[in-house]
Amino acid sequence: MGYKTPRFPAVGDPLEFIQKPLQERLRFLSKEWGEWGFGAAHNIHVLYLMKLFGAYLIGGTLLITLTSGLNPLEPSTYLLNPVFYQKLLVMTMLLDAIGVAGSWGPLAGKFGPLTGGILFWSRPGTIRLAPYKWIPGVKGTERKIFDVFLYWGFLFSMGIAVLSPGRTDLESLASFQAYVAAHATSLPAWVVDNAADFSLIQTTPLIVAVVFLLALGLRDKIIFLAARSEQYLLPVVFCFAFPLFSPNGVVDMIIAFKIFLVTIWVGAGFSKWNRHFSPVIPPMMSNTPFYVPRFVKKAMYKDYANDDLRPSHLAHFIAHVPGTIVEFATPLVMLFVVGNAFGGHTTVTIATLLMIAFCLFIISTFPIAVPLEWNLLFAVTAAVWFLGYPNVAGFSVFDMSQAWMPWAVIAIHVFLVIFGSLRPDKVSFLASLRQYEGNWATGTWAIHPDAEKKLHRVYRPTKDQIDQFQAMGLPYPLAEAFLQMTLGWRSLHSQARGLFSVLLKNVPDIDHRRIREAEFGTNAMIGFNFGEGHFHDEELIAAIQEQAQFEPGEFIVAWVESEPLWHGYQEYKLIDAALGVVETGRWKVKDAIQEQPWLPGGPIPLEVRWRHPEFHRLQFTATSILGSATESEADADAGSDAAPAAAVPVPAGV
Repeated sequence: MGYKTPRFPAVGDPLEFIQKPLQERLRFLSKEWGEWGFGAAHNIHVLYLMKLFGAYLIGGTLLITLTSGLNPLEPSTYLLNPVFYQKLLVMTMLLDAIGVAGSWGPLAGKFGPLTGGILFWSRPGTIRLAPYKWIPGVKGTERKIFDVFLYWGFLFSMGIAVLSPGRTDLESLASFQAYVAAHATSLPAWVVDNAADFSLIQTTPLIVAVVFLLALGLRDKIIFLAARSEQYLLPVVFCFAFPLFSPNGVVDMIIAFKIFLVTIWVGAGFSKWNRHFSPVIPPMMSNTPFYVPRFVKKAMYKDYANDDLRPSHLAHFIAHVPGTIVEFATPLVMLFVVGNAFGGHTTVTIATLLMIAFCLFIISTFPIAVPLEWNLLFAVTAAVWFLGYPNVAGFSVFDMSQAWMPWAVIAIHVFLVIFGSLRPDKVSFLASLRQYEGNWATGTWAIHPDAEKKLHRVYRPTKDQIDQFQAMGLPYPLAEAFLQMTLGWRSLHSQARGLFSVLLKNVPDIDHRRIREAEFGTNAMIGFNFGEGHFHDEELIAAIQEQAQFEPGEFIVAWVESEPLWHGYQEYKLIDAALGVVETGRWKVKDAIQEQPWLPGGPIPLEVRWRHPEFHRLQFTATSILGSATESEADADAGSDAAPAAAVPVPAGV
C-alpha cells in the first residue's frame, strides 16, 4: 500500500478472478485480508486522523471555548470545567446524527459522497425503518416531510445547546464551589483556582432536542441509533439533570459520568465472553495500517502459511486477556478504589491510563464503521473525570448525595445488556453494548447479475459501492474484485461460515451471482450502518422490493440473528426479495467456529425448521457474474435522478 495508491487484491486478471467459484474466491480473499487488510491507501487513514484530531478535537475545543466565554489559549480555565465536557458530548452526538462522525468515509463503505446521514435523512422519499409497527402513525417505510421536520428540529436544538453560553446562575454551582473549597487539598490546582468561573450547559434546548429525538425514534430507528442514543441519551437526560434538581447536583453529575463510563466498558467486556470474539481479533489486527508488521498479522492466525485461518493462541490471548478481562475489571478498579486501599489514587491513575490506551488502540486499528470520535471522547472524559476529580477528593461512587442515584444511573444499561444478551432479536446490539463482541446479526446478499441494476430504482442520494468505484475510474472487473475484499473480511468472522453455507446449499447458481456484504450494501440504501444487522433484515429487503421490484430468485439474502447468551445456536433466515422469508433454520456456533472461512469441507450442518411453500421458485439461474446489461442501461432502467455510471462493456464470449 502506498500513501496515495490503494493495494488492490493481487488477483492477476480481475476478469478471470471474479468468474471463479465463490469458495475459491473466498479462500484467496480471506488470506489477502489476513496479510493486508482492506488495502486502503494511507492518505485515507491520514484523512481520518486529521478529521479526528484536527476538526473534532482542536476545532471542537475552539468552538466550545469561544461559545462558552473561555479562552482557548488558557487550558487551565476549561480543561476541568464541566461545561466543556457537557458540550463535547452533545457536539459528538450532533456529529453522529449528521453522519460525519461514526460510519463516515471510505472505511465505512462511503466512497462518494463520503457522508451518508444528513443527505439521506433530509430527503423525503428515502427509506426509514420504524422500530415498532404497532404504534399508531408509524407504518410505512417512506420518509415523510414530518420525519425531516423532526430530524432538523433535533439537529437545530442540539446546535443551539452547543452554541449557547453556559449557565452560571444555578444554586448547585455555588454548592459545587463550596465543595471544591472543602476538598481543595486533594484536588488539582486547575479545579480549585477556576471553580468560581465554572458553568453548565443550557438545558432548555436539550430538553427540546430529546423530545424531537424520542418522537423521531418512534418513526425511524435508523436516525435514533445513528445518533448513538444508547451512549449519549442517558447522560443528556439524566446526568445533566442533576444540577437542576439537587443542591449537590454538579458533584452528583460528575460521579454519574464516572459510573456511566464504567457501565459502558463493563457491559462491553461482559459481552465478549463468548466463542465469537476471538475471530474478531485477527481481521482487526490485519486491517491496522501503520504499526503492525505483516509477520505479526499472520501470527494472529493458527497456521497462515498452510491456510489455517482460525484464530491462533496469540489471538485468543489478546481477545480474552486485554480484550475481555482488562475491559471488564479495570473500570471497576477505577470506580471502586477509594482512599488508600489497594494503592489508592495511584492505582486509579494506572487503571485510567490503561483504559485510555485501550481507546487509543481501538482508534489505531481503524475498525469497520470507524467509531473514532466516540473512542476519543471516552479517552478524554476518562482522564478528566477520574484524574481531574479523584475518588479520594470526594468524587467517588460513595459520595453521591442520594443512595439511589448510582443505581438509577446503571439501571437502564444493565437491563439492556442482560435482556439484549438473552433476546438479541428484541434489542439492538448497540443498546446491549455488544458492538465489538463478534456475536452479530448480519447478512449476505446474492444478486443475479442481470438484476443488480434494479437497485438503482431505490430512491436515495448515492449509488451502490460498485458504481462508486467505477465513478472513480476503476474498470468493472477490478472494482468488483476490490469490493469483494469485504467478503474476505466477513468470512473471517464466525457468522459468515453459516451464511455462506445457507447460500451454497440453497442457491445453485451462487458462483455466478454478485455477492454483497450486507452491511456495506445497506450503507448505500439508508445512509448508515454500524454493524447493526437489524437494519438489513427482511424489513429493509421489503422496503427495497417496493421500489426495485425484483422477480423471485433475483435478490436472495442469507441473514442471521445474534446468538442468545451462551445458547450454542444461531437462527438464520433465507429471504427472497419478491417472496419474503422462504426458509428458517439454525446452525451450531461450534460448527461455524471450527470451520475455515471458505468452507473447504462444504457447508456446515444446517437444521432447517421451516420452508415457504413456493421455495422452489428460487431456482433462478445466472450464467455469468458479469450479467448482460451495461451500467448505462441500468441507469436508464432505474429512472432515478442519479448520474449515469460509465458503461461497462461485456467481453465477447462472456
